[in-house]
Amino acid sequence: MSDEQITIQTRDGTCPAHVLTPAGEGTWPAVIFYMDALGMRPTVVEMARRLAANGYVVLVPDLLYRYGPYDPFDPEEVFAKGFREIIGPLMATTGNDKAAADTEAFLAYLDTRTDVAGTKIGTVGFCMGGGMAITAAGTFPDRVAAAVSFHGGSLATDAETSPHRLAPKITAEVYVAGADEDNSYPPEMAERLTKAFDDAGVTYKAEIYPGAHHGWMKPDFPVYNEAAAERGWREMLALFKRTLG
Repeated sequence: MSDEQITIQTRDGTCPAHVLTPAGEGTWPAVIFYMDALGMRPTVVEMARRLAANGYVVLVPDLLYRYGPYDPFDPEEVFAKGFREIIGPLMATTGNDKAAADTEAFLAYLDTRTDVAGTKIGTVGFCMGGGMAITAAGTFPDRVAAAVSFHGGSLATDAETSPHRLAPKITAEVYVAGADEDNSYPPEMAERLTKAFDDAGVTYKAEIYPGAHHGWMKPDFPVYNEAAAERGWREMLALFKRTLG
């Protein structure tokens, strides 16, 4: 298993990133991993490593690069002391539109790698990154074959950058997993998102995980739910295998 630490030049600066690849020689489909708002930390890299071990070149960009250098956050400490107060300033530096612009650079970087198979990629995002993964699919429909959102928030709002507005442009197969305890993705929002997908003819599967809370996929979050997380991994890997090979 290889873990390269690189930088990618975007329109707005220099974005640090990890690139994880399977062991051995070969070419593999690529997946862009859109992180949650707590940024780059060991758990994010370990999750990307697990995905790479299943046969993918996984690019994990630090989406908070516009903020500048920061130390890795301890999620338990952040949630105990105040998420918005600590993470809010970092979150304010990015968003779906900025992630879409960054994705142009991420794709250009992947195109330079000789170990990436084909031009079709997958996207997966968590929390903040969930909407970004869907946005990437709607912004680059000729490149994104599969998009996954885990406990993504604000997926269907009145904002101009709301991911559901891009539904008519999406050609990827989409998987959306939400929690039944998540104020950032309430039932009425889930209904609004699926209606947009239905109206646009998007191929998708949207589910609400019972007993799960926002952030359940992350092993370093206090709300981590192993059973629900493994279900999410099965769904994601099956989708990527079906669409990317």
